[in-house]
Amino acid sequence: MLAIVAPGQGAQTPGFLAPWLAEPHFADRLNWLSTVAGVDLAHYGTKADAETIRDTAIAQPLLVAAGLVTALELFPSPADGFRRTGVAAGHSVGEITAAAATGVLSAEQAMVFVRERGQQMAMASAARPTSMMAVIGGDATEVLAAIEAAGLTAANNNGSGQIVAAGTVEQLAALAENPPAKARLIQLSVAGAFHTVHMEPAVAHLARLARAISTHDPRTRLLSNADGQVVQSGREYLARLVRQVANPVRWDLCLQTMADLGVTAMLELPPAGTLTGIAKRNLKGIELFSLNTPDQIPAAQDFVAKHGDSAWASPMGNTPSWMMVVSPSKGEFRKAEGISGDSLLAAGDTIGTVANLRDTTSVATTGGGTVTEWLVEDGDPVSPGQPLLRIYPNQDSSGADA
Repeated sequence: MLAIVAPGQGAQTPGFLAPWLAEPHFADRLNWLSTVAGVDLAHYGTKADAETIRDTAIAQPLLVAAGLVTALELFPSPADGFRRTGVAAGHSVGEITAAAATGVLSAEQAMVFVRERGQQMAMASAARPTSMMAVIGGDATEVLAAIEAAGLTAANNNGSGQIVAAGTVEQLAALAENPPAKARLIQLSVAGAFHTVHMEPAVAHLARLARAISTHDPRTRLLSNADGQVVQSGREYLARLVRQVANPVRWDLCLQTMADLGVTAMLELPPAGTLTGIAKRNLKGIELFSLNTPDQIPAAQDFVAKHGDSAWASPMGNTPSWMMVVSPSKGEFRKAEGISGDSLLAAGDTIGTVANLRDTTSVATTGGGTVTEWLVEDGDPVSPGQPLLRIYPNQDSSGADA
């Protein structure tokens, strides 16, 4: 099974887009996204220095645009590409890239959203000097205890051996003075304490903005940084994008879901290397591809052809006659009482739970309709994105889905 992932802030490097701009289609598409975002992405991706592109309001649109335009180079028709992709995910701002690549948002919606996200997070960061620091190695329990003792937040949990602390510069200095045993601290090239309470002002602004954004359900399994779960609803994914700004990134749980799904290969969109590096340590034995230059496109397409498989294509897309409710995670499924053939369900009704060693998750419908077929039995083991229930959608008098 193939996973395609998009990196987050901090992955950008000076000049990383320069090789791509020699491609006319890439340059034209980037120019369009620059216009939408109101940011000269070609300049910042080729000529700006490291300090300039560290600015949150610049880095975030730059990263999302880079991922989206290179995805179009990889898959001239993105829908075709994601019919062969088993799962998609993004790290932090990379979630916006993944959302647009899988059809939850349009490219234009994604660029407006990330423009506002970057600007608002930059404003929140300016209120008080804050930053982030990677803690590499050490015992995980001791690392988390040291982060908490310094008054910091474990803003990113990236799997074995890497947790990112975030907070004020004074709190980070306190952690540096009393680091966890056998751990190495690395100051990150970011300008704020992202995914912490310091970003709450940005959340409020994005929540208002999101009310006017239309969404579609993803074309394939799309994972959330909040808990690593498969999110079936585009509207719910957008709500999670808003909340995630001030909440920790659980990339470790996204990796666990990929392992549960049986992912055998991962391709990272530009600027690539961060997430494939993490996967090398956490998903032993899978094949990795870091896409960074246009001359790699033929090899990347061969990689997708080798590891992608239409048999792994997500069953999550709707048809005019039915839709499915799928499992958000791996575990044991238990049906809710009172749901049988011909039951009429409303949007948001709970159909059961999925329980595993980590937690128990309720499973709800994304739209209303009539139950036509259970696809699992009570007590069955299920995997992330597995179909559970088939529903015939409610329709209004015009025949459109209600």
